Amino acid sequence: MDAAAISERYAFAATLIADAGSLSLGYFRDQASLEIASKGLQDMASQADLETERLIRDRIAESYPDDAFFGEETGGIAPAPGQGVWVVDPIDGTANFVSAIPMWCVSIAFVVDEVIEFGLVLDPNHDELFAARRGHGATLDGQPIRPDDTTSLAEGRFGISFSHRSKPHQVSGLIHGLLECGGLYNGPVGGALGLAYVACGRTIGYYEPHINSWDCYGAIAVLREAGAWVCDAESGDGLVAGCEIIAAAPGVKQPFLDLLAAVKAAQAG
Repeated sequence: MDAAAISERYAFAATLIADAGSLSLGYFRDQASLEIASKGLQDMASQADLETERLIRDRIAESYPDDAFFGEETGGIAPAPGQGVWVVDPIDGTANFVSAIPMWCVSIAFVVDEVIEFGLVLDPNHDELFAARRGHGATLDGQPIRPDDTTSLAEGRFGISFSHRSKPHQVSGLIHGLLECGGLYNGPVGGALGLAYVACGRTIGYYEPHINSWDCYGAIAVLREAGAWVCDAESGDGLVAGCEIIAAAPGVKQPFLDLLAAVKAAQAG
């Protein structure tokens, strides 16, 4: 897929995510009418998730019928070689959404042959759009962003999140180690927003033992173009199966990886 085709889709995605954000925000402001279904332990979907994903999927199918689609609520299939795939989370942070907590977002990414070409993360409650296209930098509401320049885990907060796909010890030991070295951590605001906050310097890193592609691919584009470090989440079966996610401001990448390795070794021993 050539640069012109990517650029066209990027412009299309910016309009699409704004419309999806308006739709989901309307549902958020009318909590009494929400229909909610459980998908498992501490995992749920609302009518807003389904309708927002339907809007995104239908618009993409109409404009780019030859592209593949992979969404949290309606699924999809892995793309063929050379075929672009839209990776979508209509509402990342549904638990917050259905609890009337204004910390959730819409995430859209576009991937070709395991390369994230662009990503957008929209926080409708605060009217903030994180956006990046590969090779073109990252912005927050059109202004360039970059990660924090600290070199110490004791200077800043690290985002740590958890789902019951993982085991509690995978984060409890890490939190203890982070606090022992003078650091602090933020609880979950949702994967996409938590990662985007690293890109713009609000936090110094993010860790989750397992994350799905739709929760992170949009933000990964932003992280890389902003100059933050983030692990390889696209290779292999990352799109379908998800992976461990680690992101950090460049100066704390190695200190955090060392801490994580020490925690894992202690737990294994």
